Amino acid sequence: MIRRYSAVLFVLFLFVSPAFINAAEPDLPRPSPSQLAWQDAELMAVFHYDLHVFDGKKYVQRENRVTPVDDYNIFNPEKLDTDQWIRAVKAMGAKAAVLTVSHETGFSLYQSDVNPYCLKALKWRDGKGDIVADFVASCRKYGLEPGLYIGIRWNSYYGVHDFMAVTGKAFGKNRQDYYNRYVEKMIEELCTRYGPLFEIWFDGGAYGPELGGPDVRPIVEKYQPDCIFYHNYERADYRWGGSESGTVPYPCWSTFPYPAWMQHRDEKPDLALIKYGDPGGKYWMPAMSDAPLRGYNGRHEWFWEPGDEEHIFPLENLVDMYYKSVGRNSTLFLGITPDADGLVPDADVRRLKEFGDEITRRFSSPLAAAKGQGKELVLDLGSERELNHVVLMEDIAEGERVRDFTVEAMVGGKWTALVEGSCIGHKFIGHFDTVRAQKLRLLVRQSAAEPLIRDFSVYNVEE
Repeated sequence: MIRRYSAVLFVLFLFVSPAFINAAEPDLPRPSPSQLAWQDAELMAVFHYDLHVFDGKKYVQRENRVTPVDDYNIFNPEKLDTDQWIRAVKAMGAKAAVLTVSHETGFSLYQSDVNPYCLKALKWRDGKGDIVADFVASCRKYGLEPGLYIGIRWNSYYGVHDFMAVTGKAFGKNRQDYYNRYVEKMIEELCTRYGPLFEIWFDGGAYGPELGGPDVRPIVEKYQPDCIFYHNYERADYRWGGSESGTVPYPCWSTFPYPAWMQHRDEKPDLALIKYGDPGGKYWMPAMSDAPLRGYNGRHEWFWEPGDEEHIFPLENLVDMYYKSVGRNSTLFLGITPDADGLVPDADVRRLKEFGDEITRRFSSPLAAAKGQGKELVLDLGSERELNHVVLMEDIAEGERVRDFTVEAMVGGKWTALVEGSCIGHKFIGHFDTVRAQKLRLLVRQSAAEPLIRDFSVYNVEE
């Protein structure tokens, strides 16, 4: 009797043991809540603004990094309206926006107590302006998540190049120590004055003390524990997608073999790995696609310059960019350039709205949609319809599971392949020649665990 009772207990133990329950489910990397929200945002804007917007000259990065601006009082955006900025990108469909607080001049767009080279020094608004405060308030007013972009790698005002101050015995060491403390205090100011932030983006990354630079990561983690951190050699909550074209190649996996996509300052990053990711990677690190709105026809302008309207991307290019970023499991950042008046120019505003309207026209009304789990999911349209697009989404909160799939339609009494792929991740957009069908099915041929499909929807897009 005792033996029989013990055997029953042993069987019960097997069925309730966490190890037994999870035996069929591998320990897949999963996004944090912040990373999940970042991928759900899909479209974001990054606003670049600095002293040289006001000098009337073409921006030359290699010169700007090493040449201080003679007169910082050229900064005089008399019509500054961050509400107008945010309305413009909201019309595009952006769910979050990032402001460049400081770039390569070292000038800061807020009321810093540690950096005298900031808005306090200006005649503009009697030295009392705070564009960071205005920007964050505008984001919250219009329902966008606010983020900050902070440049500490180059600073022409302090003579810092690639994180390092002038070297040479005691003077160089003291100068570097001062710069490191100054940066750390500035990050603390920004992390504590403006409420919860969606993202903090360090331009070109952030060296840590092991490389002689400031120790910014613990400050961000202490005061903004829920924000996206991008990035240093220890941590990257997402990775650069490998170009500034606003696109990524396919497949583009959300996982990566290392906790940071740049491993060491003296080693060039593996560009192919950055672009494609690694389906077997241990760390959740989705890809970012970035491009300036004024990046067409040979130009690549992150900052406003006069007479540059002809280089605004045409609508068809932006739509193609969307397909090759959001539609390939990447989040798209579009660079917006406020002008010397402090406004996003009218031509840019119009194009952003056209872009948002076109994406809405294409993907707001599916012919049919389904969700479910397992390796086969059938979608019935109710009657035969013309269709030419399919959108797939995984429930990535439980990891990226699909490794090989096909979408088929019942055409002429037999299943016919429409699109095939490997990575779905947050979103996959498939475009194919128009067919007439009533039924479609998603077949997952290979997966790392049971597929969890958040969305399987079909569209007929007039082009």
